[in-house]
This record gives sequence, C-alpha cells and structure tokens, in this order.
Amino acid sequence: MKKSTLLHLRIPFSFFLLPVYLLALAVSESINTQNALLSFFVLHFLIYPASNGYNSYFDKDEKSIGGLKNPPSVSKELYYVSLILDIIGLIIGWFISMEFTVMILIYGLISKAYSHPSIRLKKFPITGWLAAGIFQGYFTFILSYIAINDLSVADTLQWNIQFPGVLSTLLLLGSYPMTQIYQHGEDAKRGDITISQKLGILGTFHFTSISFLISSAGFFYFFSKEFSMMKGLIFLVAMGPVLLYFSLWYLRIRKDKNAADFESTMRLNFISSLMLNGFFIYLAIS
Repeated sequence: MKKSTLLHLRIPFSFFLLPVYLLALAVSESINTQNALLSFFVLHFLIYPASNGYNSYFDKDEKSIGGLKNPPSVSKELYYVSLILDIIGLIIGWFISMEFTVMILIYGLISKAYSHPSIRLKKFPITGWLAAGIFQGYFTFILSYIAINDLSVADTLQWNIQFPGVLSTLLLLGSYPMTQIYQHGEDAKRGDITISQKLGILGTFHFTSISFLISSAGFFYFFSKEFSMMKGLIFLVAMGPVLLYFSLWYLRIRKDKNAADFESTMRLNFISSLMLNGFFIYLAIS
C-alpha cells in the first residue's frame, strides 16, 4: 500500500468520532463484549477510514484537511482500498447482526454521496450539514447501541436511548461547521458551499457556541436524571477546557480572521474529543 493511501485513510482521525460510540457504550445496560469489540473495530478501523479515503479521492484537496496538514496527491489505489475496507467491514458486521450490517452499509452510502461528483451533498450547505450531523451522530449512536447490546432497532425506541442519540446529533450539528472554518477558500474553488461558508467565520463561532450551550444543557439534564446530579456536574466540568479554548480562540479571531486556521481547528477538535472520550469512559466504568 502506498504511503499516500495510508495517510488519506486518516485512521487517527477516528479518535474525533469516537465519542458517539463511547456514549452508546456508557448508556448501555446489557453489554455483549464480543459485539462491542467487533463493532468498535469495524467503525473506527474500517468504515471511518474507508469514508475518509473515498472522500479524499474525489475531493483531491491541495490544502489542509481534517487530520492532514499537507495531504499528498491521491491515486486510484486509494479508491479501491476504501471500497475493500467497506466490504471487510460489512462481512465482519454480519457476524454482529443483519441490522448492524445494513446500517453501516447505509452510513457508507451516505458518506460516499457526500463527495461523489454525481451527488456531492457537500455542494448543498443545509443538506450536507444535516447529513453529516444526523449520520455521524444519531444514526451512528443507534447502530453502535444495537451492536453493543445485541438488540434490534425496535428495542431502542425508548426515551433513555433516543434522547442521548438526539443529543449526539445536536452536538455534531454545532461542531461540524467548525471543522470547515479554515477550508472556505478550498471549498469555494471546487464550487462547494458549506454551512460554515454561509455563516461566515464569526457566524460559525456564534452558531457553534449556541449549539454547544444547548447540547451541554441537554446532556447535563440527561446525566443528572439517568445517573446522578454529580455525574451531570462532572460532565460540565469536563467541558470546561473546551469552552476555555473556544473562547480564547474566538477572541483571537475577533482581532485577526486569519487565526481561523488548520492548527487551531485541530487543537479544538482534539481537546473536545479528549474530554468527551474521557468523560464517557469514566461514565462507562463507574
């Protein structure tokens, strides 16, 4: 495998998508250990990298993208490797359940529609934003939950499962525009119109801050009700570093919009994912 292909799979980037899976694990009541491990592997080492590689192949970015500051040129190998990873993921998924397999197939098709030139959801600011938020949030939460607990989708139709799933999408709908904030020029050159472009740099910050406050309040309510008030408060404390960095970055942006760069965006993603992953692991083991 070429080094460029491996880089474009962006396997370490799965760390930023891990919170949704860990949230599903943390609120699970009857964990099937084998399924939990298999679904974790399928999502983070097969399906997500396949999606990254496939999108990179069609985007052909020349400037920084999520997880890659200087993306190398893509080759046809990347296209085929991404499809092979998807197929392996579907085969392993079948050993978990048919519903899980169908759901990761749907996820893969939506992720491909995001960048494929014949559909390219990325060209449509609202549709692309909703697709990313819903399928990386709620949809992934539900498919993770049914795998971890060896259940059917019908078994998830209760408040204590649906509510955190909806909150995960709300959190992603708020944070997703921030991942696009440094790509306005690159996206415009390709004719793509993202939600962050529509909002503008400062508007993206304002939109994300409102979404962050609403989703944090929702998570506080959920953790306080389903676990304990202390767990809810610990969640808010865990989000403190994220809010601090976000606020300091915002102040820099107010003075110089060039501060909306790749490094700062990745740093925010890392801090946010680190704190969320840490809290959800704590919740799962406590």
